[in-house]
This record gives sequence, C-alpha cells and structure tokens, in this order.
Amino acid sequence: MPDCTAAHTTPPGQSAWQARLALKFANDCGTTRLLDKSHFGPLRVQKALYPEGTNPCHAIIVHPPGGVVGGDQLAIDVQVGAGAQAFLSTPGAAKWYKANGKVSRQQLRIALEAGAALEWLPQETIFFNHADVVLEQQIDMAADATYIGCEILCMGRRASGETFDAGKVSQRTRIRRGGKLLWWEQGALLGGQLASPLNLNRHSVCATLIAVGATVPAATLAALREELGPDAARSCGLTQMRGVLVARHLGDDSEAARHLMLTVWRHLRPQLLGRAAVVPRIWQT
Repeated sequence: MPDCTAAHTTPPGQSAWQARLALKFANDCGTTRLLDKSHFGPLRVQKALYPEGTNPCHAIIVHPPGGVVGGDQLAIDVQVGAGAQAFLSTPGAAKWYKANGKVSRQQLRIALEAGAALEWLPQETIFFNHADVVLEQQIDMAADATYIGCEILCMGRRASGETFDAGKVSQRTRIRRGGKLLWWEQGALLGGQLASPLNLNRHSVCATLIAVGATVPAATLAALREELGPDAARSCGLTQMRGVLVARHLGDDSEAARHLMLTVWRHLRPQLLGRAAVVPRIWQT
C-alpha cells in the first residue's frame, strides 16, 4: 500500500487539493478493527462505527471541502485483511465542480484478503456542468472474498435546471478475483451528447451496483424483480454472470436511483454476506 504520509505539494498558483487516504481493516478475534487510517490532505475517517455489532466495521469517508474543483486529485486505498468485514460510505453527495481547464481525478484501490468482505456504498455523485473528471476503481480480491460496490452518477444539477452540456466524465473499473481478471469496464460520458443511446439515452442519472461473490439463487433474483415491479423493470436491468451480478439503472431522479439500488442491495446482502440489510443511518440524514 502506498505511503499516504509522504509529502505532496501543490505548485505555486494552483489551488487544487492533493488528498490521500489509506485504511486497513483486520479481523481481531471475530471483530473487525480499523487498525490504520493514514491520510494526507482533505480526506478523513473520524472513527470506526459498529451499528450492527462486531461486524462489519463501518467507516464514513469525509471530504471536508464539500466539493472537488478542477485539478483536485483524490486517492483512496482500502485493505481488508483475512476474515474481516468492512462497510464504507459517505456523509452526503459528492460534488465535482467546473473544471476550469484542469482534470480532476479520484482513484479507488481495494485489496481483499482471504474470506474478507467489503461494501462500498457512497452516496450519489453530482457532476456540475463543465466538469472534467476521471474516476478509476481497482479491486483485487482473494478467490473467496466478497465485494459489493454501488455508484449513482448525476449529470448536472437537475433540481437547479442545470444540464450537463459540456464536460467529460471518464470511468475505468477493473476487478480481479483469485488473480484472474473478472471485470473490466471503461467509458466516458460526454457533455452535450447524453441524448445519444450510446450515452444515457436522454437521461441524467445512471446507477450501477456490482456484486462479486457467491452465485445468487434464481429464487432471490425472481423475488427482487417482483419487488421492483414492471415500472422499475423498464429502467433497471439485472445481469448475473459467473461470480458477478450487475444491476444498472437509467433515470432522472437520484432519489429513485437510490431506492432501486438499496432494494437490490437488501436482497443481495443476506445471500452474499449472511446478514440482514439495514440501511445505514448516514443515508437517512
């Protein structure tokens, strides 16, 4: 894991933040502990939380500035030791502001050891018009580890009447399990072109949940589709491949996207992690 205490400097005249956060979780006689939380710049975890008992260990990642401006570079490294279970979220929506000619970047790197589990459920991400953002995710898992990750992307501030007419959001996700490449996806959402069927087909909100672990029983998927109902079926798709389940949603309302993704999560969590799905209090504030 990279040394997050190493010095980073911002060039004179540049206001961009260089922020890094490294978290290390370990199994301590059946209880997951946050053993290390190294940081540089405006990324923090205040303390470990245990709303569900000894597992999983919950941690809320805080970005004190409240938004990301052009040129900001954020790096989050998470290591979950053998048999440990962790849950990560954020206190509110992430906001990526106008680029001002500079590319902003967030790099998320996750390492899961044997029997480890991680749930990565940040709240929604809002991209302001003219944002230029690169999002990278790299997940390396042991063969018997479990991962559930979700993202909700909002293009422009719909409530304020703002659309994403200019800018770019590039994404790259790679998942390896047991040393084998299991998932590789990359793409770009281009401002002014979201009406294209190759982009968001005239929508402004997209959500993706990826679950890697045990195969989800057909009965669970059937129950999930029944709960989602015919209306959600037109905007939300479920695909299960060997060891991977993907749920996607296209729409125009972040609250609707959140509801759909949490519904999927509530059905998957008992199957993959053997515990009931309790919506985090931070999501309800």
